[in-house]
Amino acid sequence: MPKENTIKQKQEVVNTISSKMKAAKAIVFADYRGLTVEQDTQLRSELRNAGVEYKVVKNTLTRFAARENGLDGLDEFFNGPTAMASSESDPVAPAKILCEFAKKNNKLELKVGVVEGRIIDVNGMKALAELPSKEVLLARVLGGLNAPISGLVNVLNGNIRGLVVALNAIAEQKAKAANA
Repeated sequence: MPKENTIKQKQEVVNTISSKMKAAKAIVFADYRGLTVEQDTQLRSELRNAGVEYKVVKNTLTRFAARENGLDGLDEFFNGPTAMASSESDPVAPAKILCEFAKKNNKLELKVGVVEGRIIDVNGMKALAELPSKEVLLARVLGGLNAPISGLVNVLNGNIRGLVVALNAIAEQKAKAANA
């Protein structure tokens, strides 16, 4: 029979994981088995720089936390070593970094992801990872908004140019008429 103190500690861990799941915009679960210490350190550094929290989690406790958040469909993925990468601000960062890292290091195996409360499979995570960054998307939107304005400026400049050419032609005709 587990001691009361042990049960209390495990409940605290479940509550911590559960609160991280609630707050996260995106979570990716991966099997890190076979990564060297150097590779793991590099991965953790990349994730930290992107504001993504990465932690090795116990499957049983994570299963309880997932159920608390209505993510019962995750149960089948909690076997073997499991790491959880979560981001409270960027829904693309965990998938993007882990997918890129998995391409370079075939030892990292993606299991499943959760984006804003919806479970996505490995293919969904790869598709999410292919999305351009937020900055690139904003630049494209601004470029799209800027294009009509540039077109309007060119049209207005064209009309002014045409007027200048017409006035210049009239001035030349009058100058020829005055000289003749």
